[in-house]
Amino acid sequence: MAYGNLIDGRAIAAQLQGELIQRIAALKARGLQAGLAFVRVGEDPASKVYVGRKEKTSVELGIVSETHVLPEVASEAELLQLIAKLNADPRLHGILVQAPLPKHIRQEVVYASVLPAKDVDGFHPVNVGLLSQGRVRFAPCTPFGVMEMLRREGIDPRGKRAVVVGRSSLVGSPMANLLLHKGVQGDATVTVAHSRTP
Repeated sequence: MAYGNLIDGRAIAAQLQGELIQRIAALKARGLQAGLAFVRVGEDPASKVYVGRKEKTSVELGIVSETHVLPEVASEAELLQLIAKLNADPRLHGILVQAPLPKHIRQEVVYASVLPAKDVDGFHPVNVGLLSQGRVRFAPCTPFGVMEMLRREGIDPRGKRAVVVGRSSLVGSPMANLLLHKGVQGDATVTVAHSRTP
């Protein structure tokens, strides 16, 4: 069975990584070494895998990265103290706090504590607000990746009807915003479908 309308995400990722290697090397030649910090709280198996992949990709791209792991029982104050330290570190240009966080730590407080200019996940309220206005600085990776795949495949959402299933703050809502705003290659008519499950 032929699937002529499928998008090859792996091929696009490989192409994008090749471009990034060149851009990062050009920055390094100008004396700027890109730096990322990954923060994980606890030993959630999926989180360990995700952060491990991010570390591996950083090495492949030529980005200096460091990972900070706090125990599951770490307090919110301890996590905020670590983020403040990373915010102040001029070697680090981006900070990614891996979800999920333990239940005793308020996710919204943590995401709001990362400097907006270092919030490469796009979760800080300032970056969410900019996204909702179509003035994207950083966007969550999954919806941004979808838009990048559409762009590279020559699929123009303008004037089309798009359905986004789910309204989460990490994927559904930012995906709808990216599709809505023509300034970010959107300008589609967007319906957000959501079903609450028990």
